[in-house]
Amino acid sequence: MSVSESSDRPIRLLVVDDHPMVRTGIGAVISGQPDMTLVAEAEDGLEAVAMYERHRPDVTLMDLQMPRMNGMVAMGEILKRWPWARIVVLTTYRGDVQALRALKIGAWGYLLKNTLRKELVCAVRDVAAGKRYVAAEVALELSRRVTDEALSAREVEVLGEVAAGGANKQVADRLGVSEETVKSHMKNILVKLGASDRLQAVVIAMRRGILNEEL
Repeated sequence: MSVSESSDRPIRLLVVDDHPMVRTGIGAVISGQPDMTLVAEAEDGLEAVAMYERHRPDVTLMDLQMPRMNGMVAMGEILKRWPWARIVVLTTYRGDVQALRALKIGAWGYLLKNTLRKELVCAVRDVAAGKRYVAAEVALELSRRVTDEALSAREVEVLGEVAAGGANKQVADRLGVSEETVKSHMKNILVKLGASDRLQAVVIAMRRGILNEEL
């Protein structure tokens, strides 16, 4: 049941972001909407879970990269305890892999911070009404990548070691495999990502959210 169907009361929101200015900006947008009210704020994932338990908001706006507990983990914790929770992810990253991960965990929406002024209000209303909302740029990227072959867990591990500056022999030693195996993994990685070299592969993986040390 949507919020609007259950009562005429305003949509109650929890905002989770470790940057005070972002929370202030979102609060200012919300305060200008007669059908919305900000009931609580949190600056990290641990606080988010506690604030959700205390206030049970209709919609939660969740940053991903925060100290102590990141947004992905916090979202998982909230949905495990309150599976009906409606969470909209806020991020600066438009990576399709990160977006897909958030949506699989159970996010109802996915917004880029640089489009908040334009899309926030619509996203909150849609999610409160029981609809999904994914930023157009992210939806386009998801549609482009739907047929791409995903990197295996081992390939992600290899690429992570490469991103940390490891040469093939160093990566092989760290992972307990042969150097030839690492070379084979890198060849597959370049093909799957459409990259011409190791550096470009790392850049693409970071942009798409395949590699993200904080998540």
